[in-house]
Amino acid sequence: MRKAIASALFTMFFAFGAMFAYAENLNLTVPLPLTGTQAKFGEIQKRSYEIAAAEINAKGGIKGKTLVLKFEDSGAKPEVARGIVEKLIDVQKQPLIIGEYTSACAKAVAAVSEERKTPYMVVVSGADDITQQKYKYVFRLNSPNANYADGLLGFMQAVVKPKTMAILHESSDFGTSGADEMAKHAEALGIKVLLQEKYEKGAVDFKPVLTKVKSLRPDVVYMVSYVMDAALLMRQIKELRLDASLFAGGAAGFAIPEFVDNAKDASEYVVTSTLWSPQVKYKGSKEYAEKYKKMYGDYPSYHGAAAYAALFVAKDALERAKTWSPEDIRAAMKATKMQTAFGNVQFVDKNGYQNQNFIPTLALQVIKGNHETIWPKSMASAKYLYPMPKWRQRK
Repeated sequence: MRKAIASALFTMFFAFGAMFAYAENLNLTVPLPLTGTQAKFGEIQKRSYEIAAAEINAKGGIKGKTLVLKFEDSGAKPEVARGIVEKLIDVQKQPLIIGEYTSACAKAVAAVSEERKTPYMVVVSGADDITQQKYKYVFRLNSPNANYADGLLGFMQAVVKPKTMAILHESSDFGTSGADEMAKHAEALGIKVLLQEKYEKGAVDFKPVLTKVKSLRPDVVYMVSYVMDAALLMRQIKELRLDASLFAGGAAGFAIPEFVDNAKDASEYVVTSTLWSPQVKYKGSKEYAEKYKKMYGDYPSYHGAAAYAALFVAKDALERAKTWSPEDIRAAMKATKMQTAFGNVQFVDKNGYQNQNFIPTLALQVIKGNHETIWPKSMASAKYLYPMPKWRQRK
């Protein structure tokens, strides 16, 4: 009975894959947070998907089909993201899923995709365990949290050489896993973690915990936060005159232009890990970054670059797939090996991860109101500013 059901399901998916392939247009719906606290990240990604789709269509589409993108708003709620993707797979018969932002939403989507045997490409969600479940149908374009801080750690080891650290993090999957990974790295490097404390997103007063941090006098204050929390943390650090050798962010909210816009001069000298910057020399990266800036006034963050690249990865897989059945698309995704504006892409099984892409991570620093790449030196756009002046020495 089970074999008969499996055979029927395969036949059904093959048939719908054929319908998908023979349709005049190629319709892809992408779930994203377009409202709520994570809407800024969703907006950056949506714009970048649209830029990529326009470029793909200008060069003939995918196998001669016009790529038509649609977006559905998950509001960064896992149960909503799950419902969207269930509809895409079960009703619309979309044989490839791309998108989402928060790790919690990506986990919900990954579970549905694996259950339905439909390939899913995670684009920017960082929680390590997303690709540690032995899933066959889940692929991740961005590096996992365990590698997010590699560039920042290189800078700290070579330049800052801290002995102590305090870690503050948002209570989400991304924030918690990012903080835990940094604590492991710190221990391995002989850096004593004096404090590791989480907070609920959207907090309005960090002063009690920051006062505690100030009393401990750590060399490094490391924070994993989304953008509004990241900006508020730095503004209140300035108000309290909390001095440290380094204020550092774990990507996310610290790595987008809105951090500088909201934190203003309190953002100066802050260093953050990132997966990409407009200054990298990957093929097509500069052209994408300049096009985005011309259209929207600011350079994109790594979230946008990953979304932009994701559509080209999907195009490559769809063009190589024998058919557009989910199984053939999965096989094509597994065989991916290409260069993109986000770096080289190859989905491998390594270090306990499955179908995981690994890319070099960088460190940015806010210098005169702009994010500049400072580490590694081979990819730097500006010389880092260190040591940082104490608050009372700043103008």
